[in-house]
Amino acid sequence: MTNYSILDLIPISEGSTAQTAIQNSVKLAQYADHSGFTRYWLAEHHNMRGVASSATAVLIGHIAAATNRIRVGSGGIMLPNHAPLVVAEQFGTLETNI
Repeated sequence: MTNYSILDLIPISEGSTAQTAIQNSVKLAQYADHSGFTRYWLAEHHNMRGVASSATAVLIGHIAAATNRIRVGSGGIMLPNHAPLVVAEQFGTLETNI
């Protein structure tokens, strides 16, 4: 069996909003979850009007809460933009499956 994953930047379409982009990503993650995908990765990007994935840990929690079995995680965290201890604490909290 082949495992498939999705890497999502949460793109904001021209004329759309970050809220709509996040809602679309939740729907995509739910589809992936239902279709047997293994993982759903979110990529962190900053200072880009067309990308809504700057708060990766927040989005991981949001998407994980909307899915059932798919593993949700980060495709990368830009540690120079964050305090490493804060990132470790955020992902440690996400791991508890609250």
